[in-house]
Amino acid sequence: MIDHPTSYRGALGDSTEDVDRFEREVLLAHAVGRDRAWLWSHLDDPIALEPLQRYRKLVEQRATGHPVAYLLGCREFYGREFEVSPAVLIPRPETELLVDLAISLVPEHNTSIVDVGTGSGAVGLTLAAERPDWRVVASDVSPAALAIADRNRESLGLQQVELIQCHLLEGLVERRFDLVISNPPYVAEGDPHLDAGDLRFEPRIALTSGLDGLDLIRPLIDQACSVLAPAGWLLLEHGHDQAEPIRSLLEKQGLKSIQSWKDLAGIERVSGGQAPS
Repeated sequence: MIDHPTSYRGALGDSTEDVDRFEREVLLAHAVGRDRAWLWSHLDDPIALEPLQRYRKLVEQRATGHPVAYLLGCREFYGREFEVSPAVLIPRPETELLVDLAISLVPEHNTSIVDVGTGSGAVGLTLAAERPDWRVVASDVSPAALAIADRNRESLGLQQVELIQCHLLEGLVERRFDLVISNPPYVAEGDPHLDAGDLRFEPRIALTSGLDGLDLIRPLIDQACSVLAPAGWLLLEHGHDQAEPIRSLLEKQGLKSIQSWKDLAGIERVSGGQAPS
């Protein structure tokens, strides 16, 4: 590496680590507390030693596979920024389909919903922001995840969202909801994808669910059907090969209007059904 002093341009090119240029720019901008637009207009300015050292450490961590979102401490979802850490899953673009479906399927007024396994709060808080008149509960079994959801709730000014620590819906059996929505753990244990990419660093408790990935989805469907209000919807994100077995589980519970929806990649990503009226 080039010793200090150097410019921002020099910092971007002084590492032998295998990290692409875009990610280098994102990490450098983060290290100096600016955005990429500012960085591009100051490429030939000198960089101070402290942010240069922060940047080099971030690049080293990224080169070993650490997700950019965890290094930055945030990820954008549905046009809003959410704090993330290794205690929660990184919100992904395909999960935005859950939000789109909830908004299109559920009545706009006098609506009560619960986001099960909320993690960072991305889904539940987004729905609360998009539909301010909805009564939103967000639950998670992990205190660490709820602490992050709480900070996101505060930063987004959504204090009306109720955060509850419980396993699935076990703490909510006396309540009724017009929508139960969840991006639950659905990866099968032993799936080789768990040892690749960002998944290596994400919390296993939020990823895996038995040999077929459905060990938590089965009881979640059972519990959801007991708390759904008449004509209420249950919407679940799932893996690429799980739509058919999940539709079967929904049918066995007597739900109606059962279907699966495809994400932008053409993969059946969300399945759901509606309680009888």
